Amino acid sequence: MTHPTFRLAALQIGASPDGAPATLDTILSYEAEITAARPDVLVLPEAVLGGYPKGSDFGTQLGFRRPEGREEFQRYYDAAIDLDGAEVAALCDLANRTGASIVAGIIERAASTLYCTAVFIDPDAGLTNIHRKLMPTGTERLIWGQGDGSTLPAVETRAGTAVAAICWENYMPLLRTALYAKGAEIWCAPTVDAREAWQSTMQHIALEGRCFVVSACQFQPAPEVSGQTVANWPEGDDLISGGSVILGPLGEVLAGPLRGSEGLLVAECDRSAIPRARYDFDVVGHYARPEVFQLAVDESEKRSVTFSRAQDQDDVRG
Repeated sequence: MTHPTFRLAALQIGASPDGAPATLDTILSYEAEITAARPDVLVLPEAVLGGYPKGSDFGTQLGFRRPEGREEFQRYYDAAIDLDGAEVAALCDLANRTGASIVAGIIERAASTLYCTAVFIDPDAGLTNIHRKLMPTGTERLIWGQGDGSTLPAVETRAGTAVAAICWENYMPLLRTALYAKGAEIWCAPTVDAREAWQSTMQHIALEGRCFVVSACQFQPAPEVSGQTVANWPEGDDLISGGSVILGPLGEVLAGPLRGSEGLLVAECDRSAIPRARYDFDVVGHYARPEVFQLAVDESEKRSVTFSRAQDQDDVRG
């Protein structure tokens, strides 16, 4: 059941260089603060469990791959997250204890392929849905597979209908339109994009969709602070500087942006702000022109191999 008022939250932390168990410890260290804040929906950053290896080239140059890159990918693969694994189970327990629906970015391990995935966790039912990033950006395509239309959920929460678009998926107009058509009220945007321009993107989506937007970005300090080496990165600059933000359906900033540190953002929200905002603009409703523009979305699961068996001869004879 949805409530007339609700709370949204974004937890800005970084993936630990020591792996998912250390990152999970950081997440759980915020439990008391999350419980006190009483969010109905809590969004965590892209790839917060499994890691975002910013600056890595995985030993790849055009036309060849170096052996050390294969070793690096092996380590990254080994650190990825199974949907039925301990890390997701721990997030389910956290959701249950705090009462918050959680949308969290993970690196999902599915057989021999990795996906950049957002998991949807219900405080009572646990893991209910996933969204796999449709289009990894740039060299992300070296290490992540592409999701298909079968993982574009719209999930009911106490705050309303929640959807997720990961990082630069938010720049895909057709994906945005599809998610608006699914009834998006809470737009969850796990990301590692800390650029100032990202704020304009989030504000645009809030205005375009007339929905609440929660963008949760990682924060990672300068590589030398955490004992890392990132080639060609300016000394002293945060590797990912944050910028998590919560916006209302007319583009107003409700909390954040948070930069330069970890932290929890929380905003009190009024559901009636959505119909008030859509009074003069409903992008898939009264402001649409279906006789001019139409969008077809294929939500079927795509498999590279399908198996079938011929009927027994007796069955063929009837």
